[in-house]
Amino acid sequence: MRRGPEPYRTAMNSTTVRPATPDDVPAVKTVTDAAYGHYVERIGRPPVPMLADHAANVAAGRVFVVGEPVHGVLVLVPEPDHLFLDSIAVRPDMAGKGVGRELLGFVDAYAHELGLPEIRLYTNALMWENQKIYPRYGYEMVERRLDEGIYDRFHYRKRIAD
Repeated sequence: MRRGPEPYRTAMNSTTVRPATPDDVPAVKTVTDAAYGHYVERIGRPPVPMLADHAANVAAGRVFVVGEPVHGVLVLVPEPDHLFLDSIAVRPDMAGKGVGRELLGFVDAYAHELGLPEIRLYTNALMWENQKIYPRYGYEMVERRLDEGIYDRFHYRKRIAD
């Protein structure tokens, strides 16, 4: 299975997004929990990325990280007709420094390298900050639906140019 562009230099060419290794699993959990933890009270339960089996995702080649120490995490799942952006997390002390933008650039490059025509993602309806961010990066909201009977989510997609 392809593990993404290696190495992928970010647009500012200052950092490299790389596949996570088993040694990165504790940092993946720490960054994910820090990025999503403030939503627990708002949505009444831990967001799904906090409950993920990070070791299994790393072993499956789905996790990419940036920074030493790790300050950004992506979980990407290639599907036959799209790339699913399962999670994007940035350490809170790195917010506003372009890390999220760089990670989203990697997602675009990875989808293009895999020859996939679009990226899909969803976000909890109560994570209203995300509803402002994703459209700025070319994502369009395609529907709002209740998933698994408990997750009120906005589903987005972004078409990738050939």
